[in-house]
Amino acid sequence: MNNAGCSSTRRLRAWGGLVGAVILTALWLLWLLGSDPGGVLEPQPVVTILIWHWPFTDRPPELPGDTCIHYGMAQCRLSANRSLLASADAVVFHHRELETQKFHLPLAQRPPGQPWIWASMESPSNSHGLRHLRGIFNWVLSYRRDSDIFVPYGRLEPRSGPTPPLPAKRRMAAWVVSNFQERQQRAKLYRQLAPHLRVDVFGRASRRPLCANCLLPTIAQYRFYLSFENSQHRDYITEKFWRNALAAGAVPVVLGPPRATYEAFVPPDAFVHVDDFSSARELAAFLVSMNESRYLRFFAWRDRLSVRLMHDWRERFCAICAHYPHLPRSQVYEDLEGWFQA
Repeated sequence: MNNAGCSSTRRLRAWGGLVGAVILTALWLLWLLGSDPGGVLEPQPVVTILIWHWPFTDRPPELPGDTCIHYGMAQCRLSANRSLLASADAVVFHHRELETQKFHLPLAQRPPGQPWIWASMESPSNSHGLRHLRGIFNWVLSYRRDSDIFVPYGRLEPRSGPTPPLPAKRRMAAWVVSNFQERQQRAKLYRQLAPHLRVDVFGRASRRPLCANCLLPTIAQYRFYLSFENSQHRDYITEKFWRNALAAGAVPVVLGPPRATYEAFVPPDAFVHVDDFSSARELAAFLVSMNESRYLRFFAWRDRLSVRLMHDWRERFCAICAHYPHLPRSQVYEDLEGWFQA
C-alpha cells in the first residue's frame, strides 16, 4: 500500500475511535438521565459525620465546610458539635476517650437506625474495656485491613517527581522509644541485639528526646532503624515503619506482624524482618556485614514510589464518607473485643 493509502487508513481508524468514544459517552449520559425520572442529575446529599470527642484532645480543630475537599472527598461534612446528634448521618467514638471515661455514650439519645462507628489506631494490647461495648457499634475505623473503614498509618504511592537523593549514612542503627518495658518483645529483642550491634537509642526512655523537627533528620543519618512495634498484632504497622524509617530514608528492621503483612503494603526488598533470622546475633551479623550495593537495593522502590503518611485524624474521618454508601446498615458488632483481638 502506498503512503497516501496508509495515511488514509490511519485517519479512518482515528475517526472511528473518536466516534466510538463519543457514542459511549452519549450512552453513559443517557443512562444517567434515564435513572432519574425528571431527566436531571441530582446532586449527591452531604453526609454529616459527627465526632463525639476529638481524639486525644479537648479542643477539636477548626472544621470548615470544605475540610474533606482537601482530602479528595466532596459532599462530606465533619463536625464536633454534639447538638447535631439527632441529624448526623453517622457518629464516631474514639476508644481512648471511652476507655478513660472522658465521656459516656449517649445511648438514650441515639436516633433509631443511626450508624455508630468505633475508631481506634491502637493495638488490642493497648485497648481496654472493649467487653463493655457489645452490641453498640455498627462499623469500625482502624488500621485493620478488614475494618469497615480501613485507614493505614501510611502507604506507598506512585512518585510524581524526581527521586530525592538518599541521605548520607554515618551511623549504623537507631531506635526511638518512649515507653520501654522489659516485658515487651521489642525490649527483649533489643537486649539480645545490643551486644552485637551498635544501636543509638533516642526518646524519653533513654532521656534523649528528639524534637518533632529533629526526628527525621536524625534518623536519616543511620543505615537502619528498628521499627519495633510495642505489641505484635494483625495488621498493626505504625508510624515507626512509615515515618521513622521509610520517610526518613533508613531501612526498617521490623518486629510486628508476619512478613506477608508487610509485603501487602511495600515491596519485599524494602525492609528486613526479624523473623527471617534464627537469632538476634544472626540478624546483627547480616546488618553489619552488608556491602553498599546490597544496602542500596533496599531503596529500589524509591525510584517509582513515595511515602504517603496518613496521620491526620481529619483525613481519617473524611474517609468514612467514601465508604458510607456501601456499608451495611444492619450490621452490629455483638463482640467487638472478640473481633479486635482475633
